[in-house]
Amino acid sequence: MRFRPAVLFAFLPLLALAGCFSNNRHQGEKLYAQHCASCHGDQGQGLERLIPPLAGSDYLTDHRRELPCLLHNGQNEVMVVNGVGYHNVMPSNKGLSPAQLTNLLNYIESHWGNEAVPRTIHDVQAQLDKCR
Repeated sequence: MRFRPAVLFAFLPLLALAGCFSNNRHQGEKLYAQHCASCHGDQGQGLERLIPPLAGSDYLTDHRRELPCLLHNGQNEVMVVNGVGYHNVMPSNKGLSPAQLTNLLNYIESHWGNEAVPRTIHDVQAQLDKCR
């Protein structure tokens, strides 16, 4: 069997594409650890009546469309999560791209008992466009 460079070059884009996905595969978890865990906890448990839980949170399902804007712009209003009112300020994350916000939300919404349908970057961007 003779080596054919053309075949190798045909597969290079596929190898590069696979690398892109594997590099971002755990980005949501890393972003959560970097931007959210210090307040919401390593397991999304929140902090007593000071910071709302993300684990098993009804707020995530009830306010799904608003979450990209909430993460991007922050919040300074009372939030009711699982029947408990929380009054602390949530800082903005304006430095995160739509792709990063998508990965972060997909991580949060698929862990700790949360089972939301995965988001796309297109959907997150459309929601961000409405809240600016």
